[in-house]
Amino acid sequence: MQILESQFREIAESQPELLARHCTEAGQIEKAAGLWGKAGQRSLERSALMEAVTQLTRALDLIAALPETPALRREQIKLQIAIITPLIHTKGYAAPETKAAAERARLLIEQAEALGEPPEDPLLLFSALYGFWLANYVAFNGDVVHDLAAEFLRLAEKQGTTVPLMIGHRAMGLSLLYAGDIALGKAHLDRAIALYDPAEHRPLATRFAVDARSSALCHRALAQWVLGYPEAALDDAERALEDAREIDQAGTLINALAFTQLPLIYCGYYAAGSEQLDEVVALADEKAFVFWKAAGMMRQGWLFALTGKPSNAVEMINSGITALRSTGAATLLLPWHLSHLAWAHATLRHHDETWRCIGEAITMIATTKEQWCEAEVYRVAGEIELMSPEAQAEKAETYFEHALAVARQQQAKSWELRGAMSMARLWRDQGKPDEGRELLAPVYGWFTEGFDTLDLKQAKALLEELA
Repeated sequence: MQILESQFREIAESQPELLARHCTEAGQIEKAAGLWGKAGQRSLERSALMEAVTQLTRALDLIAALPETPALRREQIKLQIAIITPLIHTKGYAAPETKAAAERARLLIEQAEALGEPPEDPLLLFSALYGFWLANYVAFNGDVVHDLAAEFLRLAEKQGTTVPLMIGHRAMGLSLLYAGDIALGKAHLDRAIALYDPAEHRPLATRFAVDARSSALCHRALAQWVLGYPEAALDDAERALEDAREIDQAGTLINALAFTQLPLIYCGYYAAGSEQLDEVVALADEKAFVFWKAAGMMRQGWLFALTGKPSNAVEMINSGITALRSTGAATLLLPWHLSHLAWAHATLRHHDETWRCIGEAITMIATTKEQWCEAEVYRVAGEIELMSPEAQAEKAETYFEHALAVARQQQAKSWELRGAMSMARLWRDQGKPDEGRELLAPVYGWFTEGFDTLDLKQAKALLEELA
């Protein structure tokens, strides 16, 4: 063993798993555990995430078989934190294995503190808390994720250091955004982005699943679009993807590709969005990212629904939902995807399936409080009602009125514009073009940018028709 270490030090340094195997076979358990842990950290840094899970698991199993010491407890906590990120990407954010890893990390830290051994690295506690918040965020419940983010931010403010504050504002921003408090969510994301320093904070991507700024920019891009600033949304999306490619970490890149695709599609840039989705699915296949493969499939289905391929949309979205549910209790964005599935079924005149999907989406919004897309789901329901064999204009108008009320309450100008167009078309068809124009004109007139994007071009054309 000493010969191997001295003569092949370079190999042992670059391939610690080789030496770890020899130590394991030789019964040098503590040394083997350290080397397996080092190998796992190396694999994590180069995005070899399946290998990282295997190696870190071996290290933790070996440590568990040793008599407890303060040094081993510190190493155990460090490795238990490290395994959360690769589990997030390979098993899923809300998978049982991921949640158990985060809960175990928090428990180990609490036990060490009770023994008078607080972690030497204060970020370890925040990593554990973040993993716990993340699992609950993807298994979305608006009240729970807000409370967890608030507790995280309270502890971060108490400590007063930059990284926990940055991560805390990002967590609160996402919690608020998807619960429908879009403007306040954006304000927290603004704060997270302002606190970010590339040289200091990019290495933290392996500690917190993804790069903090790239992720914050992805979600701020969506917030910008919903709030009525499509050009700002596209700028954020471009910066997020540029950061992700520079960082070259698989988790950050696939997150950026998947989320920046949303404003692209909403702005009408279908070809660019399709290219990104192809990259999402390819990267998910390469790295065995089950969660992201499911997300990519559902978003490909959305694009099929928008581009006149409803049969493909139904098949792809259903397959994606099945794959998503295999990763655990993940529900984030599911009401939104169900509205796309409903639209595809409506186009195919599958009326029972159409209303089943709409009903499930509306119920989920009410129970989970994932309200960022509520206005759009109700608008789609109104459009689907008008496509029904026995369409009831009054019922459609009620859906559109709800969509408009929610959009106004959320300051969601892009959803309001869509709702106003749907209502204006209905009134036009009922011989009330003046009422339609009076509704739509002030909403369109509010916008100051993005006039070459799809919705604004359609709104302008509709206003000209109603004149």
